[in-house]
Amino acid sequence: MRLGYVMVPGQGETDRTLTAVAEAGLARGLPLLAAVQHNTDCGYHCDMDLRILPGDTQFRISQNLGEESSGCRLDPAGLEAAVAEVAARLSGAGVLIVNKFGKHEAEGRGFRPLIGQALAEGCAVLVGVNDRNLSGFLAFAEGMEQPVAPEAALDWLHEAVQERAVA
Repeated sequence: MRLGYVMVPGQGETDRTLTAVAEAGLARGLPLLAAVQHNTDCGYHCDMDLRILPGDTQFRISQNLGEESSGCRLDPAGLEAAVAEVAARLSGAGVLIVNKFGKHEAEGRGFRPLIGQALAEGCAVLVGVNDRNLSGFLAFAEGMEQPVAPEAALDWLHEAVQERAVA
């Protein structure tokens, strides 16, 4: 059972990295399921969408709170709809990639229960983590976590699939 995490400095870099890794893994034929984030600039704040791979199903996970807003723009209903879609497709995946272990996950919501379910079913999980949520992720992982360098993430996925095939 593997639980890896990627941290890439720079706004949006973890999202771009995990998207590229997921697409490369699918191109190699790896049995993976991914929820990757794509941000679209809309002037004053970006719109955030989760794309479920394989396929092109997308969920808007941000809400427009106006130009002057400074708080969290996450749309919990959009996130939960994406989680439900991923949960419905989890069977048969060798690896689950989740865009972010964020505030919702640190508080026990969002993808957190699904990450636990995937691990319990023997599926490897790779998540993006940022500095703000690292302590919450480490508390959740309870020592199971493996830091994964961005340039090694595709190899990590391949090894995880191979380990599951042998088990």
